[in-house]
Amino acid sequence: MELRALRYFVAVADELHFGRAAERLHIAQPAVSQQIARLERELGVRLLDRSPRRVRLTAAGRRVLDAARSTLAAANQVQIAAKQIPTVVRIGTAAGMTARLERGIDALREGAPEFDVVLVDLPVEARLNALRQGDLDLALTRGVGSVPGLTVLPAWQENLLAVVSKHHPAADGSAVSLAELAGDTLRLPAREHDPPLHDAMGLALRETGLCPRTGRPTGTLQDTIVEVGSDSRSWTVLPADQVAEIHSTRVRAIPLEPAITIAGSVVIAEDAGSAAECAVTAFRDEGIRHRP
Repeated sequence: MELRALRYFVAVADELHFGRAAERLHIAQPAVSQQIARLERELGVRLLDRSPRRVRLTAAGRRVLDAARSTLAAANQVQIAAKQIPTVVRIGTAAGMTARLERGIDALREGAPEFDVVLVDLPVEARLNALRQGDLDLALTRGVGSVPGLTVLPAWQENLLAVVSKHHPAADGSAVSLAELAGDTLRLPAREHDPPLHDAMGLALRETGLCPRTGRPTGTLQDTIVEVGSDSRSWTVLPADQVAEIHSTRVRAIPLEPAITIAGSVVIAEDAGSAAECAVTAFRDEGIRHRP
């Protein structure tokens, strides 16, 4: 049985006229009649009652019509699936997220292997704006609590580590307190470059009552490591995942005591579908739950 015969039959059933069905199909009327006759022979039933004045469906024809429509719809879905291009997932990210991105993308591919990933490295504000404008599907962020017009889904907690020159007095310690570092120059990103990290450190310092001397804002990760590594009396703080990507022998990363953590989140559009929210789970650590 050919799909063509079913298409011809559905057209005739819709028009109840062989001539109009042929026009709709853009073929000659005899070809329609031949295909319908062949289909009736294959099925062993009469599908249409024909008379000089009208054409109407038989009882068997009505039953076959429903099945024919379902069959053609299913065949159309098969064609669509065969031609479908891989889904593109556009992820906004930043330095120091390589391991998390690798784990998340691997987890996504386990459930849906046919998709492309486009990573877009942007400052946090530009990342969120791109998400609002529909240029990204989701964004990974640190320290972001809420964003107007977007949905922030908690995904991980990350320790902040003190980063000092290898010549710093605390360089060989297993941990260091903020009080021990208070006499040295603290280098932080400019607030406009990374508001969450800047604010997290500011809050931690206010809670301890300490007020360290601050130096000029840091730039790129590479520049920060070179500058701090060249000054035995300066220090900075970096998230643990970012520290893991440092390959310099000029600096040491030391856990803070008491520990200071920063929250990591996946941000999506408020009207994102269930597929986007499912993708979020790929980047979430165990034990982290969405806010109600």
